Amino acid sequence: MKRILLLGGVTEALAIARTLGPQHIYSLAGIGRVPTDLTCQVRVGGYGGADGLAQFIREQGIDLLLDATHPYAAQISHNAAQAARACAIPCWALRRPAWQPQTGDDWREVADWAELTQALKPYRRPLFTLGREPLQHLHEIPPGQFWTLRALDVYPGNERCEVIGARGPFHREDERELFQRRQIDVLVSKNSGSTATEPKLEVARELGVPVLVLKRPVLPAVDRELGGVSEVLFALGNLI
Repeated sequence: MKRILLLGGVTEALAIARTLGPQHIYSLAGIGRVPTDLTCQVRVGGYGGADGLAQFIREQGIDLLLDATHPYAAQISHNAAQAARACAIPCWALRRPAWQPQTGDDWREVADWAELTQALKPYRRPLFTLGREPLQHLHEIPPGQFWTLRALDVYPGNERCEVIGARGPFHREDERELFQRRQIDVLVSKNSGSTATEPKLEVARELGVPVLVLKRPVLPAVDRELGGVSEVLFALGNLI
């Protein structure tokens, strides 16, 4: 029987993990809540790069590496592909399709923080939904701007920034209330492709709020790309 190492990071990974038996391992970086009701083994923490991951794969007798990390966790995905090659095992990846702009959307793609900073200059009340990344830039907030940051947990802000701790799935009515109450005039988002966080884009479209979208990183080639949970489970059913 094949032994699977599932690298988690997106909501869909937990749904996959719930189908795995005790011989398989669900691996989490340690950010967020750790499930305690799974039949499979759960490992929390890093590996020390591709070499450390390869060592773990060999020690545990892993036959298949399944990368279900976040689309923006590029380093982890590169480490996974490299470790799988070093161990001569297949690497599969759950790759969410990116969101696509629709009629009425006002999107601008930005490549990095420097480009984002320039694009933000005309606005006064941005809503950041990038996770924790903007926290290291709080000292850069220009006069006249007030930032609202939304992350999984609450972190200290400052006099020109408030951090909201919230976890999806989010709902359109709540997102609309947030935009209106905080007078959001621009949304800053990753293109995660998640249905759980998509309502913010629907509200931005409805209210005519522009969206600055952080460009997706280039991810490594893998042996098999899968687009959703059902596709993964079908493939695993044929394998296991």
